[in-house]
Amino acid sequence: MNKKLSLFLGFIFFVFVSCDTNNSSTVTINDYENATSHMGKSLNKYLNNVLTFQKWDKDDFFHYKVKLRDKTESFIIDLNLLKKSNYKEIDEFNSKNVNKDFNKNLYEFLSPDGNLAAYINNFNLWVRNTKTDKRTQLTFDGIKDYGYATNNAGWIQSKGPVLKWSPKSDKIATFRQDARGVGEMYLTTTNVGHPKLQAWKYALPGDEKIFEIERLIIDVKSKKIIKLKMKNDFQRSTTTDHIAGRGGELLDAQWSEDSSKLAFISSSRDHKEAHLQIADSKTGIVRSVFKENVDTYYESGLRAENWRVLFDSDEFIWYSEKNNWGHIYLYDLNTKTLKNKITSGNWLVRKVMHIDYDKREIIFTAGGKEKGNPYHVYLYKVNFNGNNLICLTPEMGSHSINPSSNWDYFVTTYSTTKTAPKSILKDRDGKNLFQLSSSNTDNLKSNGWQEPLEFNVKARDDKTDLFGLMYIPSFYDKNDKYPVLNYIYPGPQSGSVGNYSFMVARRDFQALAELGFIVVAVDAMGTPGRSKSFHDAYYGNMGDNGLPDNIKAIEQLSKKYSGMDLSRVGIWGHSGGGFASTAALFRYPDFYDVAVSSSGNHDNRNYEADWGEKWHGLLEPLGIDSKDNSSEYDVKKTNYDIQANQLFVENLKGKLLIAHGMLDDNVPPSNTMLVVDELIKANKDFDLILFPNKRHGYGDMSNYMMRRKWDYFVKHLKGLEPPKGFSFN
Repeated sequence: MNKKLSLFLGFIFFVFVSCDTNNSSTVTINDYENATSHMGKSLNKYLNNVLTFQKWDKDDFFHYKVKLRDKTESFIIDLNLLKKSNYKEIDEFNSKNVNKDFNKNLYEFLSPDGNLAAYINNFNLWVRNTKTDKRTQLTFDGIKDYGYATNNAGWIQSKGPVLKWSPKSDKIATFRQDARGVGEMYLTTTNVGHPKLQAWKYALPGDEKIFEIERLIIDVKSKKIIKLKMKNDFQRSTTTDHIAGRGGELLDAQWSEDSSKLAFISSSRDHKEAHLQIADSKTGIVRSVFKENVDTYYESGLRAENWRVLFDSDEFIWYSEKNNWGHIYLYDLNTKTLKNKITSGNWLVRKVMHIDYDKREIIFTAGGKEKGNPYHVYLYKVNFNGNNLICLTPEMGSHSINPSSNWDYFVTTYSTTKTAPKSILKDRDGKNLFQLSSSNTDNLKSNGWQEPLEFNVKARDDKTDLFGLMYIPSFYDKNDKYPVLNYIYPGPQSGSVGNYSFMVARRDFQALAELGFIVVAVDAMGTPGRSKSFHDAYYGNMGDNGLPDNIKAIEQLSKKYSGMDLSRVGIWGHSGGGFASTAALFRYPDFYDVAVSSSGNHDNRNYEADWGEKWHGLLEPLGIDSKDNSSEYDVKKTNYDIQANQLFVENLKGKLLIAHGMLDDNVPPSNTMLVVDELIKANKDFDLILFPNKRHGYGDMSNYMMRRKWDYFVKHLKGLEPPKGFSFN
């Protein structure tokens, strides 16, 4: 039976037997309201006995709050006496302490001792004395496009500086960003009268000139600028597509305790080489320490830098996936030779949390070592020599860790997708000291909560395990048929699910299920958290988007869940998911019928350079001449053509809703306009929503987008008219 015939017969069955939310032939406002009751805003109040606040008072006391059904209780634990008691005055403590470590100004970067705050003024770096408010200018020759500590990666910008304070608060490691000659991005506002032009530097793949940085160290007291004796670095890091971490902290940089040396990593433009170097903070002389070269891209950890230089012992810890799994290694700093593997095996070190130099111990998180879901995160400690590897959090689930400053104690909050969070205070050996909170799902279930179905299927290669979540209607009947919705975020820096800890609701997944759909989210090959080969699955072909694995997963699930109707399959996603969901309709038109695609980076030649050049490689012409010169894409073929959605519009057979914010400074709207242009030229029908003056997430118009998504799937997969005039409260 061909798909068109099966669709027709399915529709007939649907009309007369019923396949909607409440055995009627219409979808009403009441149906939408019921669906909304399954979202986080409605359900969060039913999750009780959970930590709502936790704070270490030095290393002597631990303060926390627990939300109960009708009240919140406050507690204090005396760590010296290991005694817990109620603390009614915790709110007073909060008001005095909770904000004391934060900068007064959002765009300032506070020194470790809290006495100085660095900021940018007119392209130069300044410091402010937080006690006297005295301001001191540190650099004097900064100009537009050639300023100091500039926080601009193209796709994201901030007025705050990017730097790394030394431990003694006497020196600053930063850079002078050279954006001269870098291409610009342009956006215009929508308003009555002349639109306002927004223009900023935004490098694209293949650009001759991209952001470069001139590394330097500033002695704050003398105001002396020490330029490191090296060539300019590309603005790259080993963990993200920016060099600025949380708060503007300079990534891939580490000071020695005495502030005499600065260790840092230089990454090549294509991310294939990571170069560890050490600079003398007085002379600027740079010493090469170690290089790792890879075939695809080097990462120093899963969204965390896992390298360290141990200046006192002349050693360094290096993170590598050279044996297909992310592990840490100990090297001699002087000879640069490997001393020993610290960790090994078919599992992944996620984040180095703490290094005890005296005990020569490392505390870190990892996934895949314990039985069960490899995305569950556990805490471990191990000796430098690789001995005495101990799991400090054996409780099944994904663990979030909050340690005391000296790591004598830590709080772990752990859960699974089905089991609510529990919090325990432990000592550094993993011994349980206090149960802080223990939640369950009873109250949630009595108020309509539906637990997700966690699944495990095979990937496109029929060998590799894939994990994901499925959401089915509360009224699911295996004898009925339900359209399938595929949520997708292809990565490569994260997956569709990614975090397998407990959430009352994941976006609107269960809400859509209550409208009579089955929702599937899969962490496909090409996403992180597993082996290097798993992550590299579609390197150089971002148009893959993990779609073969999503299709394979849905087909396998349908054999177990007979209610899944594979003649009616929709897909949606935002940003990278917008790119992928549109690609699904263009590349697999016989499987996917409807797509809702928002803010997609449909052609990464029109997205920031770091992104495409890391995951797809440097842009290279293929040297293939056009046969008839009929298209600019035929004339200038590159290795990026394979990922460009607009080159595949002729394959569109299903229904496509495409959307973009007109002031999107992350993924510029030109990405969507390229697809729109080719769809019109191909005489294809589609639907388009443009959000005037909105950025990447649509702000106060995001609920409108969600409602339009629901409407689109109801109409085009269920064959019903959606309710008129519905709005989310």
